[in-house]
This record gives sequence, C-alpha cells and structure tokens, in this order.
Amino acid sequence: MVDLMRIPTIRGLIDRRVLVNFRVEPNALANILPAPFRPQLVGGFGIAGICLIRLTQIRPQFFPATVGISSENAAHRIAVEWNAADGVRTGVYIPRRDTSSMLNAIAGGRLFPGTHHRARFDVREIEDEYHIAMHSLDGSAHVLVDGHKTSQLPDDSIFSTVSDVSDFFEAGSLGYSPSSSAHEFDGLELRSANWHVEPLAVTKVESSFFDDCDKFPAGSVTFDHALLMSGIDHEWHSRESLC
Repeated sequence: MVDLMRIPTIRGLIDRRVLVNFRVEPNALANILPAPFRPQLVGGFGIAGICLIRLTQIRPQFFPATVGISSENAAHRIAVEWNAADGVRTGVYIPRRDTSSMLNAIAGGRLFPGTHHRARFDVREIEDEYHIAMHSLDGSAHVLVDGHKTSQLPDDSIFSTVSDVSDFFEAGSLGYSPSSSAHEFDGLELRSANWHVEPLAVTKVESSFFDDCDKFPAGSVTFDHALLMSGIDHEWHSRESLC
C-alpha cells in the first residue's frame, strides 16, 4: 500500500457544500462510535450530520486548475473528541463516504485517505433552491435534501448564532474515517482559505443512516439546522492514522 503520509497536498474549489446537522442523544452516538472516539457535546447533545459537497478543480497542489477533476460527494459525519498525547483533540468521525467519481472510489483508502463508495447523484440548483439526492450503487445508503437559502438558523437550533455554528464547524476540520486496515482510521484535514457559511432552510431531509432505528432509537435524533458554503478555495492534507 502507498504510504498516505507521502501523498501530496490536494487543492481545489468547494463549488457547493451543504451541511445538514442533527442534535443526537449522546448514548446513541456512543453506541456506534469506535474507540478512541467519543461524542463531542454541545448543550448536552452530540452533533452529527450529512455533508453533500461538489468539488471542482481537484489536483495536486502545484498543478494548474485546468487539469483538476470534479465530483459530487456525500459523507455522514459525527463530531467527536479523543485523547491524544498533547490533550483532548476534536474533529469528526466519518463512518461512510460516497462519491460520483470512479477515481475517488478506486483510490480512496489506497492512494489517499478514506474508503469511498460509488453512488449516483441527482442535483438540481435553481437560484436559491437546492435539491440533492444520493443513492449508493451498493444499495446501502440514501440521502435526500431539499432546501433554500435563508438568513437565520431555526428558532430551536442548539446554536445561538450563525457565527457560533460557523466557528464550531470550522474548528472540526480534521476528519477520520475507516481505512482498509482493521482498527485503523485514515486522517484528512480540510484547510479553507475563505471559510464562510450561510443558513439553509430545509424543507425535506432523508438519510438511510440517521433514519435507521437500530442505530438511532425513536426520539434520539432531531434535525437542528443546515448550512450552505460555496466558492471556497481549499486544500486537503493527509494526517497520521489513528489506531
């Protein structure tokens, strides 16, 4: 296997990123999180969600944008913390990644961090209206989100302001996901040059992951808010794996 620490920095553009977030009973998350991760709490709740991201101009750092590739991608995410030698660290655990790109699916977990599953995406964006659906080719994952731009968070959100929620997710830039090796997690850090989020009002959301009552008993998951990002210059950096 290629040493992931030797993979060059990847650069590109987040053309569109939708983050749909839920507040979750901590015990429900603790039951599905592998060691060494535990839920990161906000107001007594865990935070988990779906990331639906269109990446463009993706290429090694010093290559021109014209050679970059594009893809639609989905990830289920859980805000976590864990103990490290220098103290408590925070980030996200990503139990599953799906992608429209065959290259991502082939190389994920081999040439760059994180196993990726192939999926079909149905995306419609008309002015401020968004419809994004994902169906994995293996039939095990499904996501659907309908929404439109807005100026404020829902009244019952656990976060008080857009600034608060922006800071929370910007700080969670380090993600770990299952690798091809048992009991090992690949690390990937997102660095954004012009981080900016705005609220998205969601009118419909479906997720085969969060709708699974075996994982999340009735009442343990509640929609909290959604965010939209667009036109974000960024880099992906491989990080040391966790065991």
